[in-house]
Amino acid sequence: MAKQGHNGDAGESEKTQSVPTAGICPPQNRESDSLDLHFVPTHRSMGFEVPVELPHQDEEENNTRFDRLSSRRKRGIVALLSFCALLSSTATTSVMAATPEVASEYNTTGSMINISNAMYTLSMAISPLFWGPLSQLYGRRWVSLITTSTFLGFSIGTALSPNLASFFIFRILSGFQGTSFILAGSAVIGDIYRPTERATAQGWFLSGTQIGPALGPCISGIIVTYTSWRVIFWLQTAMSAVATVGTFVWLPETIHRKGIEDAKGLSRVEMFRFLCRRINPWRVVQLYAYPNILFAGLASSSLLWNLYSILAAIRYVLNPRFNLTTPLQSGLFFLAPGAGYLLGTFLGGRYADAVVKQYIKKRGRRIPEDRLISAVPFMIFNAACMLVYGWTVQFNRGGIPVVVIVLFMQGVGQLMCFPSLNTYCLDVVPDRSAEVVAANFAMRYAFSCLATASVLPGIEAIGVGWISTVTAAFLVASCLALVATVQWGDKWRERTHERRKIPSS
Repeated sequence: MAKQGHNGDAGESEKTQSVPTAGICPPQNRESDSLDLHFVPTHRSMGFEVPVELPHQDEEENNTRFDRLSSRRKRGIVALLSFCALLSSTATTSVMAATPEVASEYNTTGSMINISNAMYTLSMAISPLFWGPLSQLYGRRWVSLITTSTFLGFSIGTALSPNLASFFIFRILSGFQGTSFILAGSAVIGDIYRPTERATAQGWFLSGTQIGPALGPCISGIIVTYTSWRVIFWLQTAMSAVATVGTFVWLPETIHRKGIEDAKGLSRVEMFRFLCRRINPWRVVQLYAYPNILFAGLASSSLLWNLYSILAAIRYVLNPRFNLTTPLQSGLFFLAPGAGYLLGTFLGGRYADAVVKQYIKKRGRRIPEDRLISAVPFMIFNAACMLVYGWTVQFNRGGIPVVVIVLFMQGVGQLMCFPSLNTYCLDVVPDRSAEVVAANFAMRYAFSCLATASVLPGIEAIGVGWISTVTAAFLVASCLALVATVQWGDKWRERTHERRKIPSS
């Protein structure tokens, strides 16, 4: 392949000259650039065919930039990132099992406290629009250090909140920092692992993001049964301190090239314009113009909607149906999906990588959309589980065993989907991976916010069975969008590129 790139027949020369220069990657100056550049067909990737540096052997499997860190160091980094993600995601649901106690102290309703949880996730949805570009500009370590330390401070503020207003403010500020852990974690994995290894690492990392929402209410249920709900946030403070120290000691800078390096030699005015352009949240929003990124985001969002529509209502839905009287009893229900997430950690990433390798053998090349194939059957599986959960609870059939089994299966199904969806975001636009991940997380946490805020009013209005049916329909629709992305993603990319020029810088 490299030899063919050096010699280049007439057809290849014509193709090279006709390629647009406003694609995802910045155009290269072939006269002034001394690198060995070649045209590599991107097939179904999100970027247009542009000159890229091609090592003498296979680009993906032999690129030495992925060998800068030892396997042991990589595993340690993934463990740290998973802990940080666990911290952030636990905070999204930690109040759910203690909602009546918090509402009582502040003389308000459970729905109002649920709105605070919704505002937390809304803040998590907005923050990637800023942290994504910043991590591309200044690197992963710098952003992680800032956000872990500020999350620590805001956790202390939440624990000490004297009134409902301050509780809301510190929760919202905490959420704004929290997404950074998850965003940076996905980007770091893209920096240090080869494409055919990333989903396995993503599976371990995502165990923190998925186990957290299930573990939080269980822990808080134990806490509020025996002590004050404020202890929940003192525990969060202690975990934040561990994350801050761990990030400072163990997380190196992993980005291959910081965007700020493009600003060398600029005047102050030019630097200001450069920073405004690069930090502009609209850079992230623009990525939704690509149906590939939009549909991957909708698929992730449907899974988060599924998760939070269950977790946000457990105490209010299951306690009265099964005559449960304490927060601890309802908190134990959250262990079922948590156990499913744990099992899915061992299976989901490996399965996604195995599917990619299978299609590489079949085609002789890697296509990013192949990774989505592994998620399709489990999207349907989750929809079926949601229907069983909703209608058995609605008609009080099967009792606690059916609910526990279905919640466990839901956890497994979600962790079979997320590694492929998250890794796809790293693959489709490698030069803007943090921003693509940011777009994905912004959308998914926006839907999490809607689910958290609307699930109780929705259940009161139409019942848990119909709410579950709406969720199942969302899962099926997003699954169909994934199938369409696999089939026609390359054509959508070309049409979108012609319609809207989205530069890489």
